[in-house]
Amino acid sequence: MSHVARARAGRVALRAFGGLVALWLVAPILVVVPLSLTGAASFKFPPSSWSTRWYENLFTDETWLSALGNSLLISGIVVVVATALGTACAVGLEHGRLPGRAIVRALVLAPMIIPIVIVAVGVYAVFLPWHLVGTRFGFVLAHTALALPFVVISVSTSLAGFDRRLEHAAASLGASPWVTFTRVTLPAIAPGMLGGAILAFITSFDEVVVGLFLSTPGLRTVPVQMFLNVQQIDPTIAAASTLVLAATTAAIVLTVVFNKSFRDQVAR
Repeated sequence: MSHVARARAGRVALRAFGGLVALWLVAPILVVVPLSLTGAASFKFPPSSWSTRWYENLFTDETWLSALGNSLLISGIVVVVATALGTACAVGLEHGRLPGRAIVRALVLAPMIIPIVIVAVGVYAVFLPWHLVGTRFGFVLAHTALALPFVVISVSTSLAGFDRRLEHAAASLGASPWVTFTRVTLPAIAPGMLGGAILAFITSFDEVVVGLFLSTPGLRTVPVQMFLNVQQIDPTIAAASTLVLAATTAAIVLTVVFNKSFRDQVAR
C-alpha cells in the first residue's frame, strides 16, 4: 500500500472513530426525543405507541407556556446586554492600557470557575435585600454575569488575530475612533460576537441552579419548571427537553454556518 493510500485510510479511520465517539456521547441525550413522542403516560423506552399529545400539553398548559415565555424573554435580553458589555470589555482588555488588566480579566471570568452553587447562594444573598428575587430584572442580571465570560473569551479570540495596523491606517486617513471601530474593527470581530451571543443565549436558556434560587411560583423558567416536575411521571418534561435540545443545537449550527460563510467571504 502506498503512502498516500495509507494516509487516506488513516484519515477515514480517524473520522469513523470520531463519529463513533460523538454518537456514544450524544446517544443518551437523544433518548428524550422518542420519549417525547410516546403515547403512554410513562417513560417507557422504546415507546409502545406514538403520540404528539405531550407537545400539545406543553404548548397549552399555562404553567409551561409562562415558563417558556419567561425563558425566551430573559434569554433575549441577556444576549443583547451580555454581547454589548462583553464586546466592550474584550476590546478594553485586549487594546486598552488599563492597570491591573489581569485582575479585571480574572474577575470577569470568575463565574466560569467558581462552582455554580456558590454563585447561586451569593446571588441570592445579594439580591434578597434588593428585592430582586422573583423578578425578571434579577434573572437578567444574574444570567448576564454568567454569560459575560463566554462573550469576552469569544471576542478576545477574534481580537487576538486582528491586525491593529488596519485601525492605524483608518485613523491616519481621518477616520474618527467610532468610525474606525464600526467600519474596521467590528466587521473583523463579528464572528466572535455572534459566537459569544449564541453562547450567552444557551447559558441563559439552559441555566437552572441560579434560577432555582431566584424563581417564585409566579416566575419560573423552562429549566426550573423541568426540575420541579422531574418527580412526576409526565413525558411533558421530555417534550420540553427536546425543545431545549433543538434550540441549543440550532444555535450551535447557526454559529458554524455563519463562521464558515464569513471565512469564505474573507478568502474571496
